[in-house]
Amino acid sequence: MHGTDTLVSLTATQVVAALTAGELSAADYAEALVAEVEKREGRIHAFAWWDPARWRQAARDSGRSGLLAGIPVAVKDIIDTAGVPTEYGTVACRGRVSESSATVVRRIEAAGGYVAGKTVTAELAYSEPGPTRNPWNLAHTPGGSSSGSAAAVAAGFVPLAVGTQTNGSVIRPAAFCGVVGFKPSSGLIPRTGILRFSATLDTVGVFARSVEDAARLACCLAGFDAGDAAGVDAPQVLCRLKSLPPARGQPPRLALVRSPAWWQAEVHQREHLLDVASRFAAADAVVEEVALPPVFEEAWTLHRTIMFGEGARALRSFQEQHRAQLSERLNALIDEGLSISDAEIEAALARRLQLNGEMRAILARFDAILTPPASGEAPATLEHTGDPVFCTLWTLTGLPAVTLPSGFGPNGLPLGVQLVGAYLRDDRLVGVAKWCEEVIGLAPLRAPDAVH
Repeated sequence: MHGTDTLVSLTATQVVAALTAGELSAADYAEALVAEVEKREGRIHAFAWWDPARWRQAARDSGRSGLLAGIPVAVKDIIDTAGVPTEYGTVACRGRVSESSATVVRRIEAAGGYVAGKTVTAELAYSEPGPTRNPWNLAHTPGGSSSGSAAAVAAGFVPLAVGTQTNGSVIRPAAFCGVVGFKPSSGLIPRTGILRFSATLDTVGVFARSVEDAARLACCLAGFDAGDAAGVDAPQVLCRLKSLPPARGQPPRLALVRSPAWWQAEVHQREHLLDVASRFAAADAVVEEVALPPVFEEAWTLHRTIMFGEGARALRSFQEQHRAQLSERLNALIDEGLSISDAEIEAALARRLQLNGEMRAILARFDAILTPPASGEAPATLEHTGDPVFCTLWTLTGLPAVTLPSGFGPNGLPLGVQLVGAYLRDDRLVGVAKWCEEVIGLAPLRAPDAVH
């Protein structure tokens, strides 16, 4: 039915439909993807670990029913997966193999899918980049810290991938690599079996080629788990796939928010966001520019206090054992975080709750916020993963966010727009994102052979 080039460009929803109808076998689909990885992975380096023989066997053993029937999912290498390496992106954990799988891995398998491989993460999911390159141009960063997950979907290696976000680690790499990134409301997807950095800010997110695919995977992962005390038992807000609006359904009300970081965006990103906003308005969406109250200007300082303070406490003992093996960037974070007092962290957490209330009042008037996902195209460097400044506010407040590929910048690399919804109204955000995706049109479903 499908040639190899077609197979690697299909969405997960299309693959599940073909598998269910008997038009495609999980084994044949896996073979096409494995061939693509073998051809391009040596240049892109999306995977920290993968085994073609194990991939083929997992496809043969995968479920024949469920939302992920026969679908390979790439998983960030801070997420425990039984029997295979989970090394956290650091030489200090080289050879580490978990005996049990994280809750999200078990839920992928319960939905009929399987883990195709472990994707490269920045060191301990912070800032020091791994070897992954952007599939659109190998001289550019893919973003981070979920570098390999974004690159694997963009390159056509897998249709779906899982990452995490503590600042901008899902939305930014998705925007840089030209795929859909979805960070649900904090607490909806459990973090049991995943490296803990910040108990307040860590959020599991997903990468896909379409909004529907992202919602499909997130639905499978959602639901309370006793291993994550901060979890929320409200999976239904992610599991209303049938309620996605049809093409050009009810136009949404969008708040165009430049945010206090607007000046840090490249000119082409600012112009692109305004152009996309005008296209939404032309399709009958209500687009109203909203200036955030001055109180939100402190969000970045609050986020740093919480992230560095909690991160340092989570990694203190690890640093004591492995300081010489950690990067200067990570050691500096831990050192600074340990200098932040418990009282300062508690004060920042209390202030965070006040900001959440302010944001609820704004979103009560709109279906979603429209704002930049990143400062522009992926920077031409492999020394860092880009600035997360356009994700910080939304991660701090725990709001769901989606980035959509929406065009290209002056260097031919992807640009995106970010949609942010009300807390625990992920279903509404997904519906808005689907409407916006219909207006924008799907971007190319995989990056071409990248420039060296």
